[in-house]
Amino acid sequence: MSINKRKELAEIAKIVCRDLRRNSTHAEKLLWKAIRNRKLDDKKFLRQHPLFYDLTGKESFFVADFYCHEEKLIIELDGIYHKYRLKEDKNRTQILNFLGIKVIRFKNEEVINNLESVLKKIRNHFTEKL
Repeated sequence: MSINKRKELAEIAKIVCRDLRRNSTHAEKLLWKAIRNRKLDDKKFLRQHPLFYDLTGKESFFVADFYCHEEKLIIELDGIYHKYRLKEDKNRTQILNFLGIKVIRFKNEEVINNLESVLKKIRNHFTEKL
């Protein structure tokens, strides 16, 4: 991919991510409040963060709901929309796993109704430091 195309793709990703941040779901807002500013075990999370990849000679990107670079961990919150995207979500997770990134998923209702349980499950995915 040419440098100009990469710049164009980065600009597109920036616009998409900003729009997603502006239109966060209730569950995303609740989880973000609990994990932002290193509130969860001093881990830095980014919200609606683009992850670029190129597996077939065509560079593209995914937008992670929440991403912790230190842990190479993505947290995805699934609302009603994801019921219709099961195959796409599975393919996306496989690509991200191939790139060395773990993906964990929670239903919006789970975050809204039992945030402490969700936070505990996230902590269980952190790599232990010796």
